[in-house]
Amino acid sequence: MSQIIRFYETGAADVLKFEDMAEPEPMAGEVLIQVHALGLNRAEVLLRQGRYLEKPILPSRIGYEASGIIIALGEGVPGFSVGDRVSTIPCFSQTKYGVYGEWALVPARCLAKYPDNLSDEQATSIWMQYLTAYGALIELGQLRENQYVLISAASSSVGFAAIQIARRQGAKIIATTRGIAKKQSLLDAGADFVVVTDQDSLVDEVMLATGGKGADIIFDAVAGPLLQQLAKAAAYEARIFIYGALSLETTPFPLQMALKKGLTVQGYTMFQVTDDIERFSRGKQYIYSGLKDGSLAPVIDKVFSFKQIVSAHEYMESNEQRGKIVVKVR
Repeated sequence: MSQIIRFYETGAADVLKFEDMAEPEPMAGEVLIQVHALGLNRAEVLLRQGRYLEKPILPSRIGYEASGIIIALGEGVPGFSVGDRVSTIPCFSQTKYGVYGEWALVPARCLAKYPDNLSDEQATSIWMQYLTAYGALIELGQLRENQYVLISAASSSVGFAAIQIARRQGAKIIATTRGIAKKQSLLDAGADFVVVTDQDSLVDEVMLATGGKGADIIFDAVAGPLLQQLAKAAAYEARIFIYGALSLETTPFPLQMALKKGLTVQGYTMFQVTDDIERFSRGKQYIYSGLKDGSLAPVIDKVFSFKQIVSAHEYMESNEQRGKIVVKVR
């Protein structure tokens, strides 16, 4: 028997419960891994709260990202062996294949071997953040050298990943954060400009940074009323990718600015990459290449122990993190 985490009702972090459960036998196309570390994501907080795109089927498993060692294989799983060090790629349903626990059962297509030079903590901090940023900036946005990219809520793990990818492409990076405390860490991470939205005018600062042009690509995790300001800060025929809704407020469409500037405003999730075989393959190769040459390096903010999973979730909800929150299982 090993411990897993499930929840029987939606709500605050303390609905997460530890349970003893025997390790299952993987079915065809599935892999069982011994979990060493977990990478936390906003999607898990939202699932736990009942606010995610996918609704939990109670009692529900939870969790997208884990690193560990393969301990059993189902039929029809080429390319993997027992003992391989792997990390999970979030291309499955959390409610069916949630990875919070001492073991995780996942579809083989949602596993990737990771470089030997990465720790368990780094390995569980790869796929959600880099594939999310890659899909919008590279696959759909076709970000080019010297273009201006605006990244909102840039101190998240996806925000740091977007900064690294934009730097790899040679783009000019404008990062936003609500408070001054995170400004220097974003500059240190590679942002060319940082707008502190609690004290600065977003539109004025972006126009100043871009010489009056505006941002060519906007990668937004906030939505809500902020979208109006982002549209004003956008360049002519800019593309705005909305991949989150941190504001939890209604998001009015900026019709006048969209018409005036010919803007493209679109919702986006990482599943637009993982559900497409060719995009998925290109994304994995891009990320492997970046990990190898050092241009992509996971930024880990804080590591919690397995028994501190509730505290780890509460910390994510505090919005104090700068990078990835990791839970060390063993």
